[in-house]
Amino acid sequence: MPAPRTVNAYQIALRLLARRELSSNQLRERLVRRELPAVEIETAITRLTHNGAVDDGRVAHAYARRAAEVKFRGKRRTRREIEALGIDAETAGQAVADVFSETDEETVLEHAIDKRLDGPVRDRAQFRRLYQSLLRQGFPTDRIVAQLLSRAEGNGTFVEE
Repeated sequence: MPAPRTVNAYQIALRLLARRELSSNQLRERLVRRELPAVEIETAITRLTHNGAVDDGRVAHAYARRAAEVKFRGKRRTRREIEALGIDAETAGQAVADVFSETDEETVLEHAIDKRLDGPVRDRAQFRRLYQSLLRQGFPTDRIVAQLLSRAEGNGTFVEE
């Protein structure tokens, strides 16, 4: 009877990458959870990076594009989330800058408001809720206020009440 075949970190990493694109840090975390030897993990990640199977820049760009075009998130939140994936700040910043140079943040904000609003902003409470929600999505304060006021019932007179 042949000895059972052992699966190494490289093979496991390839299977993980076949399912979904991962940053080097995400891949490392998944391999560490499987209690593989650290040297084997680093060797596998180095080899995959060299072969182009792992590319943090590509992951950052894909994430930034999805955040802007599908999730309607602003620059700040998008950058924070990319950095949370374990991608360095410079790469995250470049990806966000590239994506938002093609997709205007103002347009993304308009889509985010359209997604949450079914007519004009009716009162101060609704304004506040929308403002807080959009702020959490990473949009600049001044742009949020301007957009919401332009969509307010009665030109935003409820704000001064």
